[in-house]
Amino acid sequence: MKSVFHLITDDPDEQQTALTIAKNLTEDDSVEIDDVVVVAQAGGIEPFTADGEGSDEVRSLLEEGISFRACGNTLELKDLEETDLVDGVETVPSGAGELTRLQNEGYAYIRP
Repeated sequence: MKSVFHLITDDPDEQQTALTIAKNLTEDDSVEIDDVVVVAQAGGIEPFTADGEGSDEVRSLLEEGISFRACGNTLELKDLEETDLVDGVETVPSGAGELTRLQNEGYAYIRP
């Protein structure tokens, strides 16, 4: 099974909840998980930035094999560069496009 988490809110508590649930999913022995991806856009981009609140958690989860993808449109709107992101975070042209593509590939959509 594969899951994609949609991180769109600028609320730090909701961001932390999404990251915690993603981690918990990878540690749940009752389900066989092949891949977990977190896609961020709009206000949800904060933990993906190198000095953002939640960036340490993103680094840790990257080491555990969770993938992180940042919306290129959001980066442009917020005047951010790829170099402003945590090392290992990928950029995609649009968050909505990536979410659609992943769901089409069979990923379960989760928006905590």
